[in-house]
Amino acid sequence: MTKADLVEEVIRLGDLTRRDGETIVDTIFDSVIHALRSGDKIEIRGFGSFRIRQRQPRTGRNPKTGAKVEVPAKRVPYFKPSKELRDLVNPKSNGREPTTGLGQSA
Repeated sequence: MTKADLVEEVIRLGDLTRRDGETIVDTIFDSVIHALRSGDKIEIRGFGSFRIRQRQPRTGRNPKTGAKVEVPAKRVPYFKPSKELRDLVNPKSNGREPTTGLGQSA
């Protein structure tokens, strides 16, 4: 799914204009980015959490030349899915159809 697909889904579900759908999706993404830049953790119940992990500096290798390269420390975004999301993606084989948790079938 692309960002454009997500905008289309928001437009369809909310009976909104394309501009409104784009504004909603952009606002959500901008809010997540701003919170992560500030060092905050974002937790969406039933979906998962976004947080920043600190990577230590290390010595890497250039794959073409084999030369050693110093890789500086950096912060990287990390997503941890909730148990509910993991269960929806990997349903148990109990003969029942998985649900989205929103009262709809997947």
